[in-house]
Amino acid sequence: MNKQTKRFTLEGGAGKMECQLDLPAEQPRGVALVAHPHPLYGGTMENKVAQTLARTFVTLGYATVRFNFRGVGASEGTHDDGRGETDDMYIMYRYMREQYPGLPVALSGFSFGTYVQSMLQQRLVAEGTPAERLVLVGTAAGKWPMPEVPQDTILIHGEVDDTITLTQVLDWARPQDIPVIVIPGADHFFHRKLGHIKSLVIQLWRRPGEHAD
Repeated sequence: MNKQTKRFTLEGGAGKMECQLDLPAEQPRGVALVAHPHPLYGGTMENKVAQTLARTFVTLGYATVRFNFRGVGASEGTHDDGRGETDDMYIMYRYMREQYPGLPVALSGFSFGTYVQSMLQQRLVAEGTPAERLVLVGTAAGKWPMPEVPQDTILIHGEVDDTITLTQVLDWARPQDIPVIVIPGADHFFHRKLGHIKSLVIQLWRRPGEHAD
């Protein structure tokens, strides 16, 4: 993502995982995990939406990590329909907790990555250690069996997304009473709309007691 990006490998459930870590200029205030879109359709950690999410969290002061899912780039293994990918994200979660003990952890993802992160959140809730908050962009509702997510989840979707329609996302979000932020004119990959994602998340990512400048 930039010259300061740290590239490393981590042992996952199916072999080595190719990873990237980006750090804020100051001491991190939290940890953020970013999940990329579907590996079988060209999704990698270099995806522009995934990179935008990573840059956003670095701006917010988070130590931000991404990795290529199984079978992508230098990551070993083969695609596992979200099961193994969730296991690997959990391994990354544990690793980052060890590297940055005591800091809150945020989960974010794009498209297929939203399914992985929502499944990981379910696992963390069951353990009694839920993530601080989720950011889901191009949520994979209707494509994958998306579980329920917390009320404060930030959901961002493109108005003219024809891969995962806005109707599918609204049908999933409606019973949970979670607002969906719609970016007018945006397609699935948010061409020429990436700046909206960053500005929206930064605006909404305020902790209790914090105010806009």
